[in-house]
Amino acid sequence: MEPAPELLFYVNGRQVIERNADPEMMLLPYLRKKLRLTGTKYGCGGGGCGACTVMISRHNPTTKKIRHYPASACLIPICSLHGAAVTTVEGIGSTKTRIHPVQERIAKCHGTQCGFCTPGMVMSIYTLLRNHPEPTMDQLTDALGGNLCRCTGYRPIIDACKTFCKSSGCCQSKENGICCLDQGINGLPEFEEGNKTSPKLFSEEEFLPLDPTQELIFPPELMIMAEKQPQKTRVFGGERMTWISPVTLQGLLEAKFKYPQAPVVMGNTSVGPEVKFKGVFHPVIISPDRIEELSVVNHAHDELTLGAGLSLAQVKNILADVVQKLPEEKTQIYRALLKHLGTLAGSQIRNMASLGGHVMSRHLDSDLNPLLAVGNCTLNLLSKDGERQIPLNEQFFSKCPDADLKPQEILISVSIPYSRKWEFVSAFRQAQRQQNALAIVNSGMRVFFGEGDGVIRELSIFYGGVGATTVCAKNSCQKLIGRPWNEEMLDTACRLVLDEVWLPGSAPGGKVEFKRTLIVSFLFKFYLEVSQILKRMDPVHYPSLADEYESALEDLHSRHHWNTIKYQNVDPEQLPGDPVGHPIMHLSGVKHATGEAIYCDDMPAVDRELFLTFVTSSRAHAKIVSIDLSEALNMPGVVDIVTAEHLSGVNSFLFYSKPEKFLATDKVFCVGHLVCAVIADSEVQAKRAAKRVKIIYQDLEPLILTIEEAIQHNSFFKPERKLEYGNVDEAFKVVDQILEGEIYMGGQEHFYMETQSMLVVPKGEDQEMDVYVSTQFPKYIQDIVASTLKLPANKVMCHVRRVGGAFGGKVIKTGVMAAVTAFAANKHGRAVRCILERGEDMLITGGRHPYLGKYKAGFMNDGRILALDMEHYSNGGATLDESLFVIELGILKMDNAYKFPNLRCQGWVCKTNLPSNTAFRGFGFPQAGLITESCITEVAAKCGLSPEKVRTINMYKDLDQTPYKQEINAKNLIQCWTECMAMSSYSLRKEAVEKFNKENYWKKKGLAIVPLKFPVGFGSVAAGQAAALVHIYLDGSVLVTHGGIEMGQGVHTKMIQGL
Repeated sequence: MEPAPELLFYVNGRQVIERNADPEMMLLPYLRKKLRLTGTKYGCGGGGCGACTVMISRHNPTTKKIRHYPASACLIPICSLHGAAVTTVEGIGSTKTRIHPVQERIAKCHGTQCGFCTPGMVMSIYTLLRNHPEPTMDQLTDALGGNLCRCTGYRPIIDACKTFCKSSGCCQSKENGICCLDQGINGLPEFEEGNKTSPKLFSEEEFLPLDPTQELIFPPELMIMAEKQPQKTRVFGGERMTWISPVTLQGLLEAKFKYPQAPVVMGNTSVGPEVKFKGVFHPVIISPDRIEELSVVNHAHDELTLGAGLSLAQVKNILADVVQKLPEEKTQIYRALLKHLGTLAGSQIRNMASLGGHVMSRHLDSDLNPLLAVGNCTLNLLSKDGERQIPLNEQFFSKCPDADLKPQEILISVSIPYSRKWEFVSAFRQAQRQQNALAIVNSGMRVFFGEGDGVIRELSIFYGGVGATTVCAKNSCQKLIGRPWNEEMLDTACRLVLDEVWLPGSAPGGKVEFKRTLIVSFLFKFYLEVSQILKRMDPVHYPSLADEYESALEDLHSRHHWNTIKYQNVDPEQLPGDPVGHPIMHLSGVKHATGEAIYCDDMPAVDRELFLTFVTSSRAHAKIVSIDLSEALNMPGVVDIVTAEHLSGVNSFLFYSKPEKFLATDKVFCVGHLVCAVIADSEVQAKRAAKRVKIIYQDLEPLILTIEEAIQHNSFFKPERKLEYGNVDEAFKVVDQILEGEIYMGGQEHFYMETQSMLVVPKGEDQEMDVYVSTQFPKYIQDIVASTLKLPANKVMCHVRRVGGAFGGKVIKTGVMAAVTAFAANKHGRAVRCILERGEDMLITGGRHPYLGKYKAGFMNDGRILALDMEHYSNGGATLDESLFVIELGILKMDNAYKFPNLRCQGWVCKTNLPSNTAFRGFGFPQAGLITESCITEVAAKCGLSPEKVRTINMYKDLDQTPYKQEINAKNLIQCWTECMAMSSYSLRKEAVEKFNKENYWKKKGLAIVPLKFPVGFGSVAAGQAAALVHIYLDGSVLVTHGGIEMGQGVHTKMIQGL
């Protein structure tokens, strides 16, 4: 096999020829660094966020059709793109030519804030419209299922996309018996508002129409290539890896015979993440290209055979078609597979991942494998020695030699039998969210009765997520054969399955008790589903389900969530030219949607630019015995490695009351602690060298991870914080009741879509430095860099055009990394870039503080709380960071909307061996507020009153004083509370909820209304002040310079409105 002379594909209608294609190069860095198409963003690197979504188009020479599908560019090797057309966000429209209707509507419907995820959203919807110009709501939500947004929220994005749907706007359901379009809210009279509100912030009549004839055509040259492609295997050789793309089945068999250990890659959704996140390396990869035998769809008299090369999205479409054409009794397994295919990953991954790859990966949480196993599916194998078939069963999952593929064999297709009459199959899964999330536990279950006598003839149960691979409850099923389908059988089955599918306390992933509950719950639901079908098929012999059981069979989540939102209209007396109060589109909204908005890593490389990557600790609390840099320094492209020794005298910066160290000296205090920094000519070289730094540790005691352990070891940052008002001890003596309780809440990752990013450029004279950085606090970056370089602050210029999300997480740690990066740039006199990968970012940085709240409340029987004594404990992590600020402001805001006449609240920041937690949206109030609201709810329960009644009783009234002695006028608070209660018809809604809960044993609804008072001060007058400089030029143009940072809130837009 001779090396292929060139790789040819198209990007945005332009031909790309790569004569030295590197098999390790993914499409995302190729687009961003080689083609300078930076609209496609790096978000997670694992196909999980949708920020890098592009549209791939391929011509099928057999069907003569062009397939357009969304894909994650971070997982697509460029060598797999031969003959494909790639469309990025830049290719569908720009401000320089014309913007596409999708781009226009997302911008004008306010579907963008920080804008980092917007190009991915645009491309997902664009691809949908290329296939379905008038999509349904199901298609719309499915298309966006693989795209994450961290700041905008999905409502305005969905609002924008709904304008393409052919729909009445009705929810198509009657919640509580009322249609959403009926008069009033939930069928109740409207709250008196006059003409002060409007249901929309945009006018659809102003939008550009969608014209499918104006889209980019598929390149004719690629059609000709596909039709007349020479039947010759393509080989691309790189520095470390060889990529082999056979185009015939014979070529595939020959490649697998020659390289039996090489993986066969179709969509790269299994091998790709293993290579990236687990460090797996394959010197040879075999990637079949358009081999017809791998895309076969054969209907036999008793089975359906699907080619192993079909994507999961294609499998879903095929099964949907089969289900429509065949009798229901023959399609039980297909319906169950369709249920899981609707929630498996996101649209991008389903369009890339292949059926064969999913089966062969044998992931422990595979959604399809348990179902394929219970359906008695067969794997059709082929090698140069001939054909072979093996069952897809527990031996295959366990990789038993006799039941697995031989090294030189490939999976050609999967045969899925039709189901029979009196045979039933069900699919179950429980995940943290309905779509695009790995299952905690999933299951496939099948029962066959043979005749209509209700006696079990065959039973098969498989579980995923409860072992190292998919697990079969084989012995339990054998013991249940011959038993009638009744509750006695169910009771026995639950006991048998729990004994057989055993989970030790140390099981991977934890959640052992929850998983055991799910194992039994799925079995119970299967029993109910089958019982309901039996009753429908033979109502004479099978009893009806008890009423309280029926809600267990209903889906917990509706497909679409509908609501009524009202926006305040502009005062009609306001002058037409006055923009204040108008719903002005985000100033950068269109640039977000076209990919033209520039973020830190979108900036082009500077001449002789270096890349910096950090080496972090793998131990939580340890002494550094030795660091061996020799091997790393000898790696190709490595320029330097910066350690604490190099930073001697400048290895820390005083932010609050304790210095924050940059690099570890002799000890590490958390996993992710920065130890040293590798500087190399490229990102790839820096990361490879970082793995060769050898550090020997000696573990230290104590290892403190939790708040409870910190309390036990008296491990706190000083000083504690305390707020006291009134006389708490005396008040406890006069109350009717006293209640004590506690509540714990975990932390939260920031998961800003743009990871920590910085570029430091020495200006070449007067020691001046330009620092381009994604931060919320450029002054702090300026100060810390100046201190590290021993320069006056006026020598350091910090540039922040915009931030791709931050939520509090781009201040302290950003400063530390910027200081080290600036030191490296200054030392070598060259620009240095540092961009964290998602895994590095989440390892190095902390998030929201976990909290433990303890409370003691003294109250009267009517619900009045007269005394409240609270203790707040936050998990601060290894260093102080902003933790004292956070707990201080949490304590100051813990009263929320309530007047507690006698209050004492103490707060401690726990010092633990975790990455330092820091500021996060709400800055301590979400935790402190939850503790207070938990106490309110408990008090209400003790008094026999509703929580909203107790909230109303304890609320601030008129002119009052907060515990920190600030005057407050509660008029607006009371008015807002009253209006919300009335406009939401809260009482009637609550009655409807209570009625529903009485009638449904398993499915429940909840309803709550909670007031919110959020002071915005920082305890310092100076911290709440700002200034702006307004330049008015002779030509009438205006330039405003202000201290705000654009991170999604539209601060520049607001400034323009205010002028």
